[in-house]
Amino acid sequence: MKKIILLGSCFSLAAWAVSCKQSTTADSAPPVTKDSLIKRGSYLVATMGCDDCHTPKLMTAQGPAPDMEHRLSGHPAGTTLPPRGAGAGKDGWVLFSMDQTATVGPWGVSYAANISPDSTGIGVWSEQQFATAIRKGKWKGLENSRELMPPMPWRSYQGLNDADVKALYTYLMSIKPVKNVVPAWEPPAGAPPAGAAQ
Repeated sequence: MKKIILLGSCFSLAAWAVSCKQSTTADSAPPVTKDSLIKRGSYLVATMGCDDCHTPKLMTAQGPAPDMEHRLSGHPAGTTLPPRGAGAGKDGWVLFSMDQTATVGPWGVSYAANISPDSTGIGVWSEQQFATAIRKGKWKGLENSRELMPPMPWRSYQGLNDADVKALYTYLMSIKPVKNVVPAWEPPAGAPPAGAAQ
């Protein structure tokens, strides 16, 4: 009889311990909400430096400052780059525009994309397209398209987990849309034209 009581007590104690562990685990993880995704996405955009290239800059007495009225809208349409020497991008140097949204290098001239939720940005992209662009470096998130041009550090983002990609996408879709058609990538002289099979 003592064995039955002892065995029953052990089972009861084990069941109680398991139920406590389960309720603690379930209670400790906050629910995923749109607000929590937006908060996480905002944090990721800030720490990943998205504004560094995708937000035009205004020149101030302290140097370039993000133009928050055009946040994450990419290289401003209609602006022209200053003349550059024939060796620019081929002589071991990479050049950035004054507002840090255009780059000249051996790959040609690349322009930071509009990643605001406007239709001229990523506003019509699916979450899957966004994931393909950021993890696989595919232009417009299309599997059969060209790679994103430097300085976009997409290789650094290949390991982003699904939750972080979802948070980034949710946040970017929540910000102010900015209408801005960014110029197309300009390949270096003698290279196949943009959009040609590579």
